[in-house]
Parts: sequence; structure tokens; C-alpha cells
Amino acid sequence: MFKLRTSKYRHVFCDQPKPEECFQDFRLSTVTGDQQYIKASAKYFAVGMAGGGGPVIVMPLNRPGRFDDSSSPFVQGHSGAVLDIEWSPFDDSLMATASDDTNIKLWSIPDDWEPIDENGIAKAGESLTESMCDLSAHSKKVTLLRYHPTAANTLLSTAADYTVKVWDVESQQDISTFSDIPNLVHDIVWDFKGEMYACSCKDRNIRIIDPRTGALASEISPAHDGVKSIKMFYAKEYGKLISCGASKTSAREIKVWDLKDLSKPLHVEAVDTAAGAMIPLFDSDTDVLYLCGKGDGIIRVYEYEEKAPFIYKLNDGFRSNTPGKGYCLVPKRGLEVMQHETARIMKCTNNEGVHPLRFFVPRRSDAFQDDIFPPTESGLPSHTCQEWLEGSVKAPLTMSLDPKDSDQKSAAAAPAKRTFKSASALNKELDEAKKRIAYLESKLSESGISY
Repeated sequence: MFKLRTSKYRHVFCDQPKPEECFQDFRLSTVTGDQQYIKASAKYFAVGMAGGGGPVIVMPLNRPGRFDDSSSPFVQGHSGAVLDIEWSPFDDSLMATASDDTNIKLWSIPDDWEPIDENGIAKAGESLTESMCDLSAHSKKVTLLRYHPTAANTLLSTAADYTVKVWDVESQQDISTFSDIPNLVHDIVWDFKGEMYACSCKDRNIRIIDPRTGALASEISPAHDGVKSIKMFYAKEYGKLISCGASKTSAREIKVWDLKDLSKPLHVEAVDTAAGAMIPLFDSDTDVLYLCGKGDGIIRVYEYEEKAPFIYKLNDGFRSNTPGKGYCLVPKRGLEVMQHETARIMKCTNNEGVHPLRFFVPRRSDAFQDDIFPPTESGLPSHTCQEWLEGSVKAPLTMSLDPKDSDQKSAAAAPAKRTFKSASALNKELDEAKKRIAYLESKLSESGISY
């Protein structure tokens, strides 16, 4: 007997944003690669800008308008183009950038950062040129960055020197290095708790690596038969890895892999025959997959379920005549949950700026809908980098999205958040301390007190 599959997100929809809701007049960088080109925290989004020194535009999510690259502030400090950007999951103002100059820089965005005023008009300001710290161990351009999902100040990077490194950001040291890679890495992803990470390579293989030791744990060879870039994500704690690539005939496809048996996929889902690489954006709270593509104007919406065929198409998704260059998800803490906004995708275009694509589930009630908004990641680390290195395994800390429960975050159970200062800021404090010491010494001498 035929049975219609039901889902709370079956009717999720997205309307084309109005011009006044978009971020415009960007002179975007022309660099190409396997990166997403745009990344967002719950407070800002960032995208690479054309120009010398690898400038990056950082914009508050709630301030759409027109950017003026002649007067508006931007982040700039590299000697080459910025290839990837990554926001810390535990600090909405902490951003890491990977560059063509082989370095990784960490930036702290000031609280008063306003490139655009409340009227959507470009606002003059001082650019941020001093990074908090530099991570330098790669010998060629750094192409991708990924923060650890549960451990504070732990970063994953890969570069054109065919290595993948795990960093302790606090000590500015690399923890482990995996170098058994014959070619460029297409993607790197952590699993749900950060116990392992997977990397896909240009040789069409997917390798799963122990991040603490840098040892190869398992391998899928080959994951896809086509030559398109392979992107991946872990399906929460279900023990599944989903890869997005191409078949022998260059048709785009999704494969579901069981981590206990990687000899063959559990399911293969055909997508289409478009030419661009896919960008899968997986919402681990709702198990909804937003499948985007470089050069596409279509975002397909699927739902993951822990039974065959695992991937179910929900509806026709979002369609636009404007092709996208890159896409990223905004963390749930940055959404308008009382308007039933279940996802927001920042779409970067070549000539029309950045479009916020807001996905809603239609509901008649104005009350908080706890069935479509399960607990989400709280923005607090579960453990420190050192604790994780010593073998600690913890799931991400969660919080309720209900505004009534917004003050009930389990901050007491989380480690204290570390703050960083740039070298120039520390030198300034040191100079002030020396002046204070000299002043006190002079007063002691005037009083005839020996010291």
C-alpha cells in the first residue's frame, strides 16, 4: 500500500530577497578553488575582496546596504590573497583566514565594527590590520580551514603542500600532521564530536584520519568515479558519512556511507548533470540538507532519515536566475526563530553582492515552535584543546532557542572562554606598565626609600 511520507519541514520555503535586504557593491576576489567563498557566524559574515594584501569584508548580518571600498573598513594583513575563512563556533567575533602567503591569521572583530550604518549607507572607519596571532607551518598556500566542533581553540587546515594539520591555536603549535596525500585536498570535515576528520582528495579517495596522532584510520577508494570536487559531511551521530561528487558520466550524485563498512555505499542518489561542484549545507539539528552548487541558482532541500534510502527530497527548494559563487549557513543563534525561520543561507554572487536566503516553515501560531526548533549548539566549548588531546570525548553543548529560556545556557558546565590580544596591544600594555613602574620608583627615591 502506498504511504505518503510526512515531515515537519516538507513545506519549508524561501522567497527571493528584496534589493534592500541584500549586501551590495562588493568588488569580490577573483581567486578560485574548493572553498565556499563566504562564511558566517551568528553575528557577522565575511567574504574575500579584490585587492592587494588579501582584504576581507566583514559585515554584520543585521546591516544590509551598500559597501564603499574606498572608505568602509575591512580586514587586511596577509601578503597574498585570502583563500578561505572560518569563524570560531565559540566566539562570533573570532575569525581565521587562510592565505596564498602560506600563513593562517586569527582576527578579533571589534564590538563597534560598522561598515554600514542603520540606514544601509556605507560608513567610514579604520581597517583592521593587526592580527592576534599567526600560524605558520605550511610550506605552500593554505586552502581550507575548519574549527573543531567541541574543543576550544582547535583548528584544522590543509594546504597545497599536500598536508593536513591540526593546530592548538592557544600555543600556536601544530598538534599532528597527515601527509600521505598525493594531490590537492577538496574538502576537510570533522565528525560530530571531533573524534575523527575526513578529507577528500583530487585522487577521488576519501581518507578518515585520527586527528590526535595523524594516523590513517580508513579509506574509501574511490569514493566517486567522476573528477568533480568531492564534498562531505557527517550525519550527526548516526555513523554515516555523506559524500557529494560525480559519476563516470559527470552526473552529480550523493552517496551515503556506513562508517562500519566502507566497501560500498548504502545508497546513491542522482542529482542532475550540471557542471558546478556541489556545496552541501547540513543542518544537524533538523537533519535537513540544503544542497547548493557553484554556478547554480537552485538550492535543493533534502531530509536525512536513519533508514533506507536515507536521503529524501522534501520539495523543489529555492530557484533563482542569479547563479551563486559560494554559500554558507548562519548558525541557529543568528536566526529569527519567532518568525519560524529554520535556516538562513548567505549566497555570494559574482556581480550582485550577497543575498540572505531565509527559509521558513509556515505556521499560523506566533508562539515558539519547539517541534521545528530542537536544542542547538550553544556556542560554548565542551572541553579545552588539551583535554581533547588527552582523550576527552564530548558532544557539543546545546541550548534552547526559545527566547524565554535564553538565559538558561549551561555556562557553568563549560570551560571559561579564552581571550586573545594582538602583539601590538600587548606591547602597548607593557609600555604603560614600564612607565608606571618608573613613576613609582621615582616617588620611592624622592621619599628616601630604598628598593
